[in-house]
Amino acid sequence: MKISTIRTRAVSVPVSQATRMSNRVLADRHYVLVEVTDSDGRTGLGYTYAGTAGGPLTRTAVDELLAPGYLGAEADDIVGLWSRAYQETLLAGRRGAIIRALSALDIALWDLKAQRAGQPLAVLLGGSTNPLPAYASGGYYRDGDGDWTDAVTAEIAFNKSQGFTDHKIKVGGLSIAEDARRVAAATEVINGTGRLALDANNAYRSVAEARAAITAFERAAGETGLWWFEEPLSPEAITGHAELARHTVTPVATGEIHQTRWEFRALLETGAAAIIQADAGVAGGVTEWLRIAHTADSFGVPMAPHWHHNLHTHLCAAIANTLVVEYFAAEKGIYNFETLLTEATRLRYADGHVLVPHRPGLGIDLDESSVARHELPR
Repeated sequence: MKISTIRTRAVSVPVSQATRMSNRVLADRHYVLVEVTDSDGRTGLGYTYAGTAGGPLTRTAVDELLAPGYLGAEADDIVGLWSRAYQETLLAGRRGAIIRALSALDIALWDLKAQRAGQPLAVLLGGSTNPLPAYASGGYYRDGDGDWTDAVTAEIAFNKSQGFTDHKIKVGGLSIAEDARRVAAATEVINGTGRLALDANNAYRSVAEARAAITAFERAAGETGLWWFEEPLSPEAITGHAELARHTVTPVATGEIHQTRWEFRALLETGAAAIIQADAGVAGGVTEWLRIAHTADSFGVPMAPHWHHNLHTHLCAAIANTLVVEYFAAEKGIYNFETLLTEATRLRYADGHVLVPHRPGLGIDLDESSVARHELPR
């Protein structure tokens, strides 16, 4: 089947209230939606998170740089098209918005392929629809939530009420001492029933500062310990992450901003990450994510992908080295992509697990009225 049309839309979806992490404030999130239709009239959906202002740029990258090379091509030639597109963008750039655009287009083709096969993407890729372990993500800084320790205590309690035993909170947005008190509060309410991971979002400027932070956080967690320490340094600091990993008890996790197999090869070869957090909407789509996951498996490193639980649930079901899926409850208003989906096709969860959809492809449908409300003009 030939690719007959490619439709792109950029949307801006506001979060429920102003939300802060270590290095930025969120008011809204931009997503780019890509729909690929074949000559039989079937359509596959792909998407990526483009940041807080990058939607139009990423949409243009699909329209002007990538779509011309895909239109009229065989829809099943997904890997070949990826390689040609990557080569074609050599002069425009092979990172940032370009690769996010390529990711969305690649995801759409895999969704289309699985729909044509009448299978969930997880099954098409060799996996099953068995439930997968998940953790409750959050712990952002929001001024309206009151005292910092009270806020994190309330959120962990909420996570537990939804059946989650494992949790993640942000650090790096306050002083080390203040964040340590939040870690202690979260550890207390978890009360030995699960694990706590910390996400710094590249907060610390040096290995020494990151070591000081994790030492304080480990002390605050006490004998319970911490699950992982995520993105303590800039993504460019691969050797820095490796050095930190050699001097801390808590495993270092990173990779959510890294792109393509070549960057992940450096992370793995240097021992910079004990847990790889590749995001298929960032790293190069399903095609490249699978390459990264299998390479990580050869190093004995597990995958705990960042964001996009609607997509990563399928991918994690199809690899041998899945650690866990990151899940954001809709009630938190943080991961707001699902406001663009019909309620019936939003991801389900139960007892600390996410449920792999049995519908063909990704198993998601757009709520066109919501998309129309949030679409950015051209």
